[in-house]
Amino acid sequence: MPFRILLIAALFALGLAACGKEGPPEPPEGEPVTYPRTYPTR
Repeated sequence: MPFRILLIAALFALGLAACGKEGPPEPPEGEPVTYPRTYPTR
């Protein structure tokens, strides 16, 4: 029983560790950068 709990916890931890990309987000190639954007005050 403890082995199953440990295995499930390890799978969840590995799943979370594999998510995301390191560094700031960048637009796809060929797409214009639209942010940050200035909005009208009125």
